[in-house]
Amino acid sequence: MSAVSQTPLKKIIISLVFVVLGCLLILQFINRPVIENPPVTGDLQAPQEVKAILKRACYDCHSNESNIRWYDKIAPAYWKVAEDVKKGREGLNFSVWSAMAKPEQAAKLWEAVNQIQAGAMPIKSYQIVHPGTKVSATDLLILRNYLSGTVTSKLADTSKTNALDIQYDKWAKGAEAPKTNLPVALNGIEFIPDYKNWQVVTTSDRFDNNSLRVVFGNDIAIKAIKKNHINPWPNGAIFAKVAWDRLKDANGNVKTGAFKQVEYMIKNDKKYASTAGWGFARFKTPKMLPYGKTRLFATECVNCHRPMKNNDFVFTMPVKH
Repeated sequence: MSAVSQTPLKKIIISLVFVVLGCLLILQFINRPVIENPPVTGDLQAPQEVKAILKRACYDCHSNESNIRWYDKIAPAYWKVAEDVKKGREGLNFSVWSAMAKPEQAAKLWEAVNQIQAGAMPIKSYQIVHPGTKVSATDLLILRNYLSGTVTSKLADTSKTNALDIQYDKWAKGAEAPKTNLPVALNGIEFIPDYKNWQVVTTSDRFDNNSLRVVFGNDIAIKAIKKNHINPWPNGAIFAKVAWDRLKDANGNVKTGAFKQVEYMIKNDKKYASTAGWGFARFKTPKMLPYGKTRLFATECVNCHRPMKNNDFVFTMPVKH
C-alpha cells in the first residue's frame, strides 16, 4: 500500500478515535447516578479475620462503606456499578446488621457464605476488575467455620417434637387429608402433589434456621441432569423443595420433624419471562396455604435467586443420576 493511500486511512482512524473519546466524555454527564455512603448504624461484629474477608470481598456492594475506585466511575461502567451497589444493599447490607432479628442475620449469613461457595459471589465481572476481592479456599473455610460457630444446635427440642406429634396425629385421623380442589398460588401456579413421586436432586441441612430440605425434580429436570442440559434448564423442568423442622436427639442423630412448606420452580421462559423464565410458588403447613399477599411475591423469589443468574437462577447443584 502506498504512502498516499495510507494517509487517508490514518486520518479516518484518528477521527474515529476522537469520536469515541468524545462520546465517552459526553457519557460522563448523562444520567449519572450518585452512589452515597449513608451512616453505618449497626455494623456486623465478627472476628478480625472474618471481617477482613467480608470487607475485601463484599463491602463494596453490601455495605454503606462502598469503595468506588476511579475506574469504577467511568461511564458506562459506572451505571452498572451503581445498579450493583443499589441491589446489593437491598439484598444484604452489613452496615445495618444490628437492625435485623437474629434468625434473619443467621439466614443472611448462611446465604452469603453459600453463594460464595457456589461461585455466585463476588460476581465474576467484579472480580476481573477487582482481583483482590477473590475469596480463596482458605478464606471460605474461615467463613464456614465462623458460620457454624454462630449457630447453637439444640438437642431434643420439645416444642418441635410436639409439633411433629400433633401433625402426625392429624394426618393419621385424616384431618390433613388433601382437598379435592388443589390450592393455587396468587400467580396462578397450582399445588403439584405428584412431587412425592419425583426423584431427589439434592438435599441441604439448613442448620442456620434448623430445617432440613430435599429438592425433587420432575422427569424433564432429571433427564436434563443426565444430559447435562442444566444451563439453561429446559422448559417444563420443575423443582419442588420440601422443608421440615430439623430435630436432633441427645445422641446427635438428626431427623426430619414437622412439615413446614414446599416450594416450586417451574421453567417456562415465555410464560414467566418477567421472573427470569421461572414460575415460583410456595405452599406452607400441611394445609398448603399459598404464600404471598399479592401475585408480585414472585419478584421476591427471583431477587433472591438473582446472584445465580449465570446458573439460570438455580442454586441447586444436581446429584448425578
